[in-house]
Amino acid sequence: MPEPPVAPGLYLVATPIGNLRDITLRALDTLRAADTIACEDTRVTRKLLTAHGIARRLTAYHDHNAAEAGPALIARVEAGKVVALVSDAGMPLISDPGFRLVGEANARGIPVTVLPGASAPLAALVLSGLPTDRFHFAGFPPPRQAARRSFLRSLADIDATLVLLESPRRLAASLADMNEVFGARPAAVARELTKLHEEVVRDDLPTLSAKYAAEGPPRGEVVVLIGPPEAPGTADEAEIDARLGEALATMSVRDAAALVAEATDAPRRTVYRRALALSRPA
Repeated sequence: MPEPPVAPGLYLVATPIGNLRDITLRALDTLRAADTIACEDTRVTRKLLTAHGIARRLTAYHDHNAAEAGPALIARVEAGKVVALVSDAGMPLISDPGFRLVGEANARGIPVTVLPGASAPLAALVLSGLPTDRFHFAGFPPPRQAARRSFLRSLADIDATLVLLESPRRLAASLADMNEVFGARPAAVARELTKLHEEVVRDDLPTLSAKYAAEGPPRGEVVVLIGPPEAPGTADEAEIDARLGEALATMSVRDAAALVAEATDAPRRTVYRRALALSRPA
């Protein structure tokens, strides 16, 4: 069955974050049909299009030219054209200026459609092993230490896994400040996601800070994830382990953790992680 024609409008198209095959069939259909593809770096997007045999008009749209390029793109959509907006990698609008374009399109009643796909923050989150029920994406920390520490302190009490982007050359300094502000929380550093040398290093912040201080900047795009703060509990570890040992004899890990957390007023995430450890074969 032939694909239906793509109607005029603004299309937000997710692109791969590393592996060029991580793109949807719908995204490829839309890129083939687009009259204009707006992108951060035409060289990066042309590489993607060439890999999939697509030849289309590209125009740059980024932080430095959004004020000029945005109205021209809106005008093309209003003239009945199909405009696709992509980022260099992942979902457009995540840490890029596309939100201004979408806001203007919405204000003018222009149809806006999203074609979801790869996203580095979400890919890192699900690989991290940290809680995924609540998370807070905070983008890039400020580059200078004083501003960065102030920024991190504003996140310290958020009861969710924190997801941040960071430059490889600033990673060690950032982790040192995270350790200073957050203490020994569990954390993960994800890099080169979906690529041949994909890596996720999981440990606490003091260990990760020391590791990257000693090793120097890693290669590739980096996502840092930090576990949520633990609420104070009333039971000690020995009591929790004893209760879990009894509960795990007759219950699943999840049910045992829920029962013990409620009985001891200990953080549910902490008890669940301990229950998992106790349930593994010696």
